[in-house]
Amino acid sequence: MTSTIIHITPTVTKVSDKTNWTFIEVETSDGVRGVGEATLYGQEAEMGVLAREFESKLKGQPLAAIEALAEETSASTDSAQRAVISALEQASWDISGKLEGKPVHELLGGAKNTQVLIYANTNRRTVDRSLAGFEASARDAVDSGFNFLKIAPFDGLQPDIGAEGDTLFSDGIDRIAATCEAAGPDVQVLVDCHWRLTVARSEDLIRQAAEMGLYWVECPLPEDPDDCSNLAKLRPLKDSLGVRMAGTENGTNFSYFEKFIAAEVYDVIMPDVKYAGGIGALMRLAELAHDRGIAYSPHNPTGPVCHLATLHVAAVIPNLLVLEHQFDESPMFKDLCPGSVPEIIDGFSLLPMTPGIGFSL
Repeated sequence: MTSTIIHITPTVTKVSDKTNWTFIEVETSDGVRGVGEATLYGQEAEMGVLAREFESKLKGQPLAAIEALAEETSASTDSAQRAVISALEQASWDISGKLEGKPVHELLGGAKNTQVLIYANTNRRTVDRSLAGFEASARDAVDSGFNFLKIAPFDGLQPDIGAEGDTLFSDGIDRIAATCEAAGPDVQVLVDCHWRLTVARSEDLIRQAAEMGLYWVECPLPEDPDDCSNLAKLRPLKDSLGVRMAGTENGTNFSYFEKFIAAEVYDVIMPDVKYAGGIGALMRLAELAHDRGIAYSPHNPTGPVCHLATLHVAAVIPNLLVLEHQFDESPMFKDLCPGSVPEIIDGFSLLPMTPGIGFSL
């Protein structure tokens, strides 16, 4: 008898004042449960409604109905919908792995990377936004063995801010310099701009990034896949100075990434398993990036299920650059399911080896 879907259950876990993790569990008629993550801060209630709607649609259907739903909605730009469907897709891989007794990376073709290079995103744990706070986070990440770390230094800045923006931009540059100094010359520093800059300020940052030896500049400008003209203005400068630029974390469909790649504005694309469509979508986008000579570094700043799901993909693709990890925001990252998140040793993560994704609520 074919296993069918009987329940879909969302669970919201408060992690900090900045973060709620949203998990979605799928239970089948043979008693197997799979879990995915749909974290999207501020849209928890909407995602709960969507999960119940999808339960009504999928109840009694075989597991393959989730893949069909993902394909049916693959062009959607609704972030809440895409997050829920991405979580359902993750859960379906989890169930398949449990049924076959294999970790997901074996279902994906087998691990090519026995360990995965990780960078520490220190932003959410840096509650003290002073220079001393950034320096302390950098030292803590380095003391924990990371050789790559990312900061988001441009607090309060927006592209349409006038004279005040000059001060906020300068404050951000000071935070970058302080982080680089505290981390030391052997550590790579990545800077996430969160779409807060103008073209002129982006050019200024690129020049300083070259001087400071930053690993990359991420999301300097607002993103519109149908109009990459402003991002294109940055290409001659960044290329001439050898500065790597990354983006696309908010992409919700294949077309979004295709357009940015065709525009040749980013050196690195950063799809997120929560929004891009799940594990299968990450695999297809890795192939797209590889074919076009673009580096690949999945966006991965949230909870443990996304981390594990993305680790499985990172283990099997040939073109991984480095993988993000939300460093030290909360002990719940490991304590919510003790033993599930592989250790990160000297900046490299071991692989999940239990059947499925490797996490149970």
